[in-house]
Amino acid sequence: MRSVGILTLGCKVNTYESEFVINELKKAGYEIKDFDDVCDVYIINTCTVTNSSDNKSKKMIRQAIKRNPNSCVVAMGCFIAANPDYHEDGLDITIGNKDKSKIVELLDQYFKNKEQLQLQYTGRLKEFEDMYINNFPGRTRAFVKIQDGCDNFCSYCIIPFVRGKCRSKEEERIVEEITDLVNNGYKEVVLTGIHTGSYGVDLDTSFAHLLNRLVNINGLERLRISSIETTELNEEVLDVLRNSNILVDHLHIPIQAGSNEILKAMNRKYDLDYFFKKIEEIRSIRPEISISTDVIVGFPGESEELFQTTIDTCRKIEFSKLHVFPYSERRGTASSRMDNKLDNSIKKDRARRLIEVSHELETNYMSKYIGKEIEVLVEEYKDGYSYGHTGNYLYAKINRELPHNEIVKVKVKEISYPYVVCE
Repeated sequence: MRSVGILTLGCKVNTYESEFVINELKKAGYEIKDFDDVCDVYIINTCTVTNSSDNKSKKMIRQAIKRNPNSCVVAMGCFIAANPDYHEDGLDITIGNKDKSKIVELLDQYFKNKEQLQLQYTGRLKEFEDMYINNFPGRTRAFVKIQDGCDNFCSYCIIPFVRGKCRSKEEERIVEEITDLVNNGYKEVVLTGIHTGSYGVDLDTSFAHLLNRLVNINGLERLRISSIETTELNEEVLDVLRNSNILVDHLHIPIQAGSNEILKAMNRKYDLDYFFKKIEEIRSIRPEISISTDVIVGFPGESEELFQTTIDTCRKIEFSKLHVFPYSERRGTASSRMDNKLDNSIKKDRARRLIEVSHELETNYMSKYIGKEIEVLVEEYKDGYSYGHTGNYLYAKINRELPHNEIVKVKVKEISYPYVVCE
């Protein structure tokens, strides 16, 4: 029996795809071990969204080769798609964002011939690579990938080039997959994709139509959207938010910048007025909803004044959390050809300052729940405390042991960042 260690970098889509690969390898008789163990096969599911992602991907590939020079080392995913000619002595199989589902077949071919395999693709990917998972061992929250690719071409982003066109999973397959997960005990499902809200653009359906079907699956208690663009929160989607409490009280809506000047330079599809009005509309439906976001700091041409505008915008909207990213130049994107690039020291300082604002906003949001009763999906028990998340993504720490994978009602006693402490 050959052993495999798998490492996943990057987004929830990669997490889902790696879980599918693990399941396929298990069915084929492979033993799944920790990535840090000595294994016969190492698989690194890479990321290329930033320079640090590239560096981490290369570092992990080299570590695997060094750990066992006689192993078969596989690198797959976005870094490979962006760098198809990447080479390391000891790297045996490279796969971009197509044919991950054929991992068993590719390993069989490698071990038969002991020849390197480098899968190359031309043009943007156009077909959805169907995967199906009915179990996520060790997790209480299941992911389902419903979509791949992006057609937005934001000026800073390499992902449309490495993930291909927007394409969707067949609706019936999604319904079947989530039904299977619910029947296997999962109470919460997270819908994920590269551009999740664009679901259905290539099929005779829509994201709102899919949501309406999913919230009616018998036994599903929570449905979460991993991320959605403000332009895709149309009236039909908001109607689902209005009419079903299965859709949780949390939305992650990337804003990326808090000034119209930088939003335009980023080729985002909205201005601040549009974003503000959409947030107001959402909160008219769900007044206590948690809205988190992504923000890029240090974009080319971002002055100190424009950065301060971003801080003011984040405070005005009262996001519940900011995911902060220093601008990272990606070769081949429009922003890589822009002037007025900022020093890394400036980007690092602005990231630090905005993270401080995020801490302030998070604490403000959490504090609203002191003395209130909340519902927590229990995820683990350790050192005398149970831990889990609410529908609006509060991270709860409860001072007693509670049943795993059950939704329990508890009362918030105090805030001890990053937890709401409950009794």
